[in-house]
Amino acid sequence: GFLPLQGHIVPNWKVRWFVLLQDKLLYYKIEGGKKEPSPKGRILLDGCTITCPCLEYENRPLLIKLKTKTNTDYFLECCSREERDSWALDITGAIHAGHPVQVQELHRMKNSFKLLDNISLHDIVERMYDSSTGIKLTRNLDQGNRYKETFTGSALVDWLISNSFAVSRFEAVTLASMLMDENFIVPVGGRSTEATRSSDPSEKFLDDSTALYMFAENRKKNTSSKEEVQFNISELSGTIVKQGFLVKQGHKRKNWKVRKFVLRADPAFLHYYDPTKEENKPVGGFSLRGCLVSALEDNGVPAGVKGNVQGNLFKIITKNDIHYYIQASSKAERVQWIEAIKPLT
Repeated sequence: GFLPLQGHIVPNWKVRWFVLLQDKLLYYKIEGGKKEPSPKGRILLDGCTITCPCLEYENRPLLIKLKTKTNTDYFLECCSREERDSWALDITGAIHAGHPVQVQELHRMKNSFKLLDNISLHDIVERMYDSSTGIKLTRNLDQGNRYKETFTGSALVDWLISNSFAVSRFEAVTLASMLMDENFIVPVGGRSTEATRSSDPSEKFLDDSTALYMFAENRKKNTSSKEEVQFNISELSGTIVKQGFLVKQGHKRKNWKVRKFVLRADPAFLHYYDPTKEENKPVGGFSLRGCLVSALEDNGVPAGVKGNVQGNLFKIITKNDIHYYIQASSKAERVQWIEAIKPLT
């Protein structure tokens, strides 16, 4: 599948097509909407160590870090926590292929770290923001720095338990770690920031009255105009239904670029992001009301499509008659996207 990868010589981000084999992870360049026949590079998994979640980049909370036995670091970014954990589990399984007991333990750990079906992280954050029943925000001083609107690790654990989101402090710490993984909350100050460098995921969030945290939005105040903020909030406030990497044809140059697509309901919008950019803002998007979505046949290139594309195409026509041509990585993924979009049109 598609994953953004940080370059080694120039530390920019490029989207590559990754293929996991038994002993290595290959990555390919996409040109003109088609995967090149030879891999652009390979990551040898023998002696490799994996860090997941990796919190070394503030703006990229869904990273996997691979360190080869020659001490080369690779940073891969995923679309969602579920995708990240799935990749991490499969890669770790390949690294420890000769040690089935370790693989079984990894599966057990992953399955024990699941969010209950009736709990949504978005719902928890909304409850945390509530002015009367939410978590209390205070000013704090840490290592000479003053922080506004913060809360301590132990206060969040207490709040999660008192609001019945967790029944034990261990469960609450697990839940708080998820909120941090998804960049809903961020560590501030020396104590909590230092903990994020721990190799043990269970020690990254601290149930401690001296560890400070705050909502991620409070750290980065939006400097856009009021009108732009209102416009973005109205479009981006919907519930995320599906997200993933797809290849999209440009409207002007007709070139193909990998974009991260996010499908939202209530209101129904499809936004796409440039995964190579640091700021998490859509580069485009449109309302799905009145849209038509359909699969395109793979025998031959349809009119309006440029380049020697890989296949698995589908088309969305907006109510303003703007045509979007999009490639999925497989026929099954194309069906999933079409089925997710159709009810929202």
